[in-house]
Amino acid sequence: MSTLPPHIERILNLARWAPSGDNTQPWRFRVIAGDHVRVLGHDTREHCVYDLDGHASQMAHGALLETLAIAASVEGLHADIRRLPEQPEEHPVYDVRLNARPGLRPDPLVEYIETRCVQRRAMSMRPLEAGHRRDLEASVPGYRLVWFTGLAERWRVARFMAANAKNRLTMPEAWPTHSSIIEWHARFSQDRIPDRAVGVDPLTAHLMRWALGSWRRVDFLNTWLAGTLMPRIQLDLVPGVRCAAHLVLLASRPPVDVDGHVAAGRALQRLWLTASRHGLYMQPEMTPVIFSRYVRAGQTFTRVEAVNARARRLAARLEGWLGVEGAQRVVFMGRLGYGPAPGSRSLRRPLDQLLLGP
Repeated sequence: MSTLPPHIERILNLARWAPSGDNTQPWRFRVIAGDHVRVLGHDTREHCVYDLDGHASQMAHGALLETLAIAASVEGLHADIRRLPEQPEEHPVYDVRLNARPGLRPDPLVEYIETRCVQRRAMSMRPLEAGHRRDLEASVPGYRLVWFTGLAERWRVARFMAANAKNRLTMPEAWPTHSSIIEWHARFSQDRIPDRAVGVDPLTAHLMRWALGSWRRVDFLNTWLAGTLMPRIQLDLVPGVRCAAHLVLLASRPPVDVDGHVAAGRALQRLWLTASRHGLYMQPEMTPVIFSRYVRAGQTFTRVEAVNARARRLAARLEGWLGVEGAQRVVFMGRLGYGPAPGSRSLRRPLDQLLLGP
């Protein structure tokens, strides 16, 4: 670590706090020179049903690159970023050149890079302030936000999310992810989600830990003991109502390649940091976005036909809310509110674990 130029170390130490699905951190850094860094990305499409065509990981790459650019501004440096076209999309490489810009001011969002986090539990139902809403909309130029704010709208979205959660919890293809992403008996985790941040009560967490030991246990609970009921109430229905709003982030046109999803990730990070600036917490609600993409692509993503059928119905419901063309432009869904602050959260791998040799 001591061999890194100090300004590069400071930039990368902030950049690594970018969000990623289930805290996977699908990136590594290679420092070429004091003004030259390469970000080596990867995706999880081969083993994670939630990473269709690597899109979720590509959005995480975008969040990382935006965070890096914000961190560089503190050093008076502008980050010129391009993806190397000769690399396969499963392992994209982003070339970052850091150029001095006289008069460049630090991006004010830098203060919120390390404090931005996910709140999965119920939040305040205090209405979203008009000025905060305007700032959130202004933070994503070229994108549009669709809001669901009133109690009736939040209840409608909460039920929709709970129905999507039933798909998530009853498909065996999701079990490998669910069984590996939680660090049990933990308040913080460097590479997973600590169980105290999941958002369920201790008894449900204890039962979850036992059940996730095998798919047979999960299937038994779901079939005979209504195993999805309490998680969906605690993780979807109650939090879905107890918040300020749900939001949908729409791109100007459907992203069709790596660069489109990277750009969406950069916009999402600015949105999330702006929310943090105003004391707002956010939780991603990406299951319907991902499963709807499978439906539109005509891809069967589970051997459970009831789940495929439910996914088709839910995709149609999303199209009913946003229109067919609007549903194709969705890059993010989430809920946000004014706290309370989570008492547990994911951390990040230390920088020395993310650095590769020259």
